[in-house]
Amino acid sequence: MKLTVGPNQFFWKADAWAAFYADLAKAPVDHVSLGEVVCSKRLPFFQDRIPDAISELQTAGKTVALSSLALVTLKRERKMTAELAEMGVEVEVNDLTALSHLPHGTPFSVGPLVNVYNESTLRWLAGRGAVRICLPPELPLDSIAILAVVAREVGVEIEVWGYGRVPLAISGRCYHARLHARPKDHCRFACEDDPDGLPVLTREGKPFLAMNGVQTLSESHACMALQVDALAQAGVSSLRLSPQTGDFGQICTAFRNLLDGRLSGAELITKLQAENEVLRLSDGFIRGARGADWSGAASI
Repeated sequence: MKLTVGPNQFFWKADAWAAFYADLAKAPVDHVSLGEVVCSKRLPFFQDRIPDAISELQTAGKTVALSSLALVTLKRERKMTAELAEMGVEVEVNDLTALSHLPHGTPFSVGPLVNVYNESTLRWLAGRGAVRICLPPELPLDSIAILAVVAREVGVEIEVWGYGRVPLAISGRCYHARLHARPKDHCRFACEDDPDGLPVLTREGKPFLAMNGVQTLSESHACMALQVDALAQAGVSSLRLSPQTGDFGQICTAFRNLLDGRLSGAELITKLQAENEVLRLSDGFIRGARGADWSGAASI
């Protein structure tokens, strides 16, 4: 099974962003998607660093894709999306409007924010040029297995969300701006203060969600450490890790060792929790239950 890294969902300073991808070039991953998915206002801060990051990753033997925005609403965002097709790099589509800028038959990836829920959708995307599809993280294992069968027939790689806060929703409003009593157009990039998302608690003080500008995320980190065998049997070809602060290269190495059989799921979980004592893990969507549930047992 291949190991991939999705686009950074958060707003980091340009130097931190560039350093992350320089380090990722040394990590044991096969494919990297990068770019801005959440908020177009963030892109100018690191846009000039993208070509060097692509070059470093490709030199290190990784395949690379540029991610489109998850919600395109403005003229400048349409222009940004159109320019992705001119970069000479595979595009990861996170909003289907991006397809209007890709010539029919051009190979592209599909990100987890596109609702690929059934066989017909998968076949249509494959016919349009999709070569890799990261399925929505809320799909249960039975659905993944059905889609994987079709994917093999049409020559598409199936990827699932392997680790990280789960992207749940994108809004036209910015939670971070509202929290700081700022208009969205003059947010002063409040989301930069929460480089891994802002935890949201219930009125009873229990962990609930995480906010990231206009994006809503899970409070827990989805983790497929105990589900890898089941996913492999279902026909999944790639596992996706989502960027976060800290020693992400160590996380990549641990998952690579898991996939290669040098580390057990339980050992991987111990390593993750040693890095973050308050880390909450979940794999409920795979089991067809609540997404926030955690199996805490051997793979299903």
